[in-house]
Amino acid sequence: MDSVDDDLEFWLSGPIPNIPAVLQPAAHALLQSERELKKYTADFPKELLWAKVAGRASVGFHMNHITGVLDRMLTYAKGDSLSVEQFNFLKQEGTFNLETEVEQLCKQFSLKVAEALRYFETISENSLTEKRTVGRKQLPSTVIGLLFHAAEHSQRHIGQLLVSVSVLQSKIS
Repeated sequence: MDSVDDDLEFWLSGPIPNIPAVLQPAAHALLQSERELKKYTADFPKELLWAKVAGRASVGFHMNHITGVLDRMLTYAKGDSLSVEQFNFLKQEGTFNLETEVEQLCKQFSLKVAEALRYFETISENSLTEKRTVGRKQLPSTVIGLLFHAAEHSQRHIGQLLVSVSVLQSKIS
């Protein structure tokens, strides 16, 4: 769902149809993350996907992690518990795998963003302050807290990914 002008950030391209007004910033942030992930990893060599820069997380980890966190936050926002598959994904987020394609990781995040936006369309603004819990410790949150965390968390990791991509690509240039 890119705007006509890909140079404009999503928050400057107007409201996203069918998304409640209060969730527009979260939707814009997720779409911006999706666009930047594709942009920053275009032509990124898969051989560097699991390389670490200064002991920090790999590009592959960041790509898996933003998908996993978004998936988990949506689950909690719906009032559900994590599934065995979600726990397995969490355990594997940083796993080194030479078979993994960069485009595959981008697509996995794009699919999760599309799922999130479809979910946003179903949310009543009145339900956004409903209490939700997170994790085994059942830490307190709300529907809106979880959705905004998912959005800002993805933006934070995109920034970290950009730095890692830049450093790794500068070493091969």
